[in-house]
Amino acid sequence: MNETIEAQLAKHDVAVESVRDQQAAIHQMAETMIAALRRGNRIYLVGNGGSAADCQHIAAELISRLRPGKERQALPAVALTTDTSILTAIGNDYEFDLAFKRQVEGLVTTGDVLWALSTSGNSRNVLLAAEEAKARGASVIGFTGPTGGKLLHLADQCLRVNAETTDRIQEAHQLAYHLICYLIENEFVRNE
Repeated sequence: MNETIEAQLAKHDVAVESVRDQQAAIHQMAETMIAALRRGNRIYLVGNGGSAADCQHIAAELISRLRPGKERQALPAVALTTDTSILTAIGNDYEFDLAFKRQVEGLVTTGDVLWALSTSGNSRNVLLAAEEAKARGASVIGFTGPTGGKLLHLADQCLRVNAETTDRIQEAHQLAYHLICYLIENEFVRNE
C-alpha cells in the first residue's frame, strides 16, 4: 500500500511542477481578471463534476475572501454550475450540452471573463459556452489536462496540467486557481 501512495504522490508532484512551470501564464490570467473586475465586468465559471465544484469554490473565494484579515469588496464571480432549475430546464427543453451556452447567452457581456475548467479540454458543454463567450466579446481562460484538448484553441489563455488522471489534474487546478485568487485578492486589498 505504501508503494501505491508513494507512486500517487510522485504523480502529484509532476502535476504541481507543471503549474510551477506556468507561473507567467498564471500571472497573466490574474491580470486579465483584475482588469475585467476593475472595468466593472464579471467572472463566470463553467465545468463538470469535480470541476463544477471547483467553479463554486472559486466563486466563493472571490465573493467572500480567500484569507482572513484581507478585507476587500466582494468581487463579482458566478458559477454557472449551481442553479439546478436552470440546468435541468435547459437539459429537458434543449439538451445538456447547452447547459452553459444558454446561460452565457443570457448573462455574459463584452469584457467579462469565462473561466472554463475541463480536465480533458473536450467537454462539449464547456466548449459551446467558450465559443458563445468569445462571440460576445468575453475573454476565455481555460484550465485543462496535458493536451488542452479543443479548449486550448478556444481559450485566450490556457493552463495545461501535466497529469494522466482527472484527480491529479484537478489537484493542480486547485493549486493554480488558489494562486490566481490570491493575486486578485492582494490587488483589491492593496487598492482599496
